Amino acid sequence: MQPLKGIKVLDLSRLLPGPLASLVLADLGAEVDKIEDTSGGDYLRVMPPQVHGGQAEPTSSAFLALNRNKRSAIIDLKNPAGKEALLRLVRRYDVVLEQFRPGVLAKLGLSHDTLRAENPRLVVCALTGYGQDGPLAQRAGHDLNYLARGGVLGFQGPADGPPTVPGFQLADVSGGLYAVIGIMGALMERARTGQGSVVDVAMIETAMPFAIAGFGMLFGGHTTDRGNEPLGGGLAPYATYTTKDGRAMSLASLEPKFWLTFCAGVGIEADMSDLAPGPHQAVLKEKLRGIFAERTRDEWVQFASTRDCCLEPVLSPEEARADAHLAARKMFFDMPSPWGTIAQMRTPLTPADRVHAPPPQRGEHTDAILREAGYDDAAVAALRASGAIK
Repeated sequence: MQPLKGIKVLDLSRLLPGPLASLVLADLGAEVDKIEDTSGGDYLRVMPPQVHGGQAEPTSSAFLALNRNKRSAIIDLKNPAGKEALLRLVRRYDVVLEQFRPGVLAKLGLSHDTLRAENPRLVVCALTGYGQDGPLAQRAGHDLNYLARGGVLGFQGPADGPPTVPGFQLADVSGGLYAVIGIMGALMERARTGQGSVVDVAMIETAMPFAIAGFGMLFGGHTTDRGNEPLGGGLAPYATYTTKDGRAMSLASLEPKFWLTFCAGVGIEADMSDLAPGPHQAVLKEKLRGIFAERTRDEWVQFASTRDCCLEPVLSPEEARADAHLAARKMFFDMPSPWGTIAQMRTPLTPADRVHAPPPQRGEHTDAILREAGYDDAAVAALRASGAIK
């Protein structure tokens, strides 16, 4: 399945959010060309840990995980000749994905309006922390800031201290995924009207729907009790517990039938009040801590294999790579590359049988991309001599 075959994307983004968006687009068949700057390109390339194998320069394994099925060109957008090259390129593309602060491209003479004047069918997706306007539009931020300012972190426990820092980049990833949604919606609109558009994606806003149920309760007059909400640590049947061998299990027996099955399996009496918030949850949690401490994690996995009660082991990321279910779903795979064989992870929409192109070396396709835009050998050489490309 390559529903985006024939769609050409010019990706000016770097690090995680934008490259994740273009990874999904590329895996779905779009032709994605990364435009990297002359001072080092996407600086995720140099972050540890780096892969040192093969014939390519050492490169971050995170960069390699995010940039398969893409090409790379190095163009200095601050150089007048580089700017003109980009304007010439956009005439051939369907989408430009950019992740600069609002106004940065305009200062380079490459505003959204300027790009769309070159190609009225162009979809420009601007992915930023706080959006193209508003009081915080120019503020710097990272994932944790977006979760905090958007109220999402405020739903998270513990109750007796500041919220726990998540072990993953929720706003960055949701920003990339909403960028994909916005781009595909704009392409559908273009198919209807013949006109491109500007898609404004703010990561702070993309994180907030993860807490839409909590906000919905808030709209109804509910006062948030951080760390004690039913799905935020307040219910004993919806929590994690340490096992006899110091590992962990996740129990999510929210519905009566699952809770009854669990209780019958461990030999305790179930009460429907167990599924309702209240002071009694502290007593039930302590009881369950004792029960889980009686068996190892492997024993609990065996217990769960014969009882349908929403009980699963807490796997480490290393263990997840070897998990039988994820292996059956082909979530992880190896691929050849200039760095040798590298590990990759599918996105949920990546066709399992897709034949992938390896991530690009920095500037590997500069000449090819420019020639496709009509530059001949002499013009490419002149751009290189001027320092506009590498």
